[in-house]
Amino acid sequence: MKIVLFAAGAMAVTTVAFADTDTFDKSPMGKPPARWTCGVTGQGSPVWKVEADASAPSKPQVLKQSGNGDYPWCVRNDVSLKDGFVEVKFKPVSGSEDQAGGLVWRWKDGDNYYVARANALEDNVTIYHTINGSRRQFKSADMKVAGNQWHTLRVEFDGNRFKVLFDGKVAIEATDDTLKDAGAVGVWTKADSVTAFDDFSHGKQGGNP
Repeated sequence: MKIVLFAAGAMAVTTVAFADTDTFDKSPMGKPPARWTCGVTGQGSPVWKVEADASAPSKPQVLKQSGNGDYPWCVRNDVSLKDGFVEVKFKPVSGSEDQAGGLVWRWKDGDNYYVARANALEDNVTIYHTINGSRRQFKSADMKVAGNQWHTLRVEFDGNRFKVLFDGKVAIEATDDTLKDAGAVGVWTKADSVTAFDDFSHGKQGGNP
């Protein structure tokens, strides 16, 4: 794992008991926001920075990944969440190999976490677990993911049950027992994806410990 220095329907949950949202609007531009740690699974040189974006759902700033790497990630380093939800608005800007935006949860380190992503070049939504740096898909769904447009990706997780929603529609319901402990939450891209993120939220929901 390489760290990038900052200098550069089965879910039985109904009410939100706690939620926290990052709009990135109060963060200094040109570097990752406070309380976030960024890096890459595998090799590469991702570049995570807060930038101005006139198209942002909550203006004026976004978190943007504009470098290149196998699987770039950026996580909230002050969060440890076992059951709950994570949600983000994202815009796949460009990329010849991939145009992906994703969410990670139960992040233990840069080689061990869950990830769900939507890909504008493949028009699908997929859920994976990454163990010891190796990513393995366990369910996927074909859905239209328009490039250079804002979308909403959300994951709800409770024990071994997962629900992935894309633009408000359920894309995937799946079970997996690989990662059971609480971990950090954050965002993710792949390869040469240039992707903007805004309105990142996470929290526990009613009925979850």
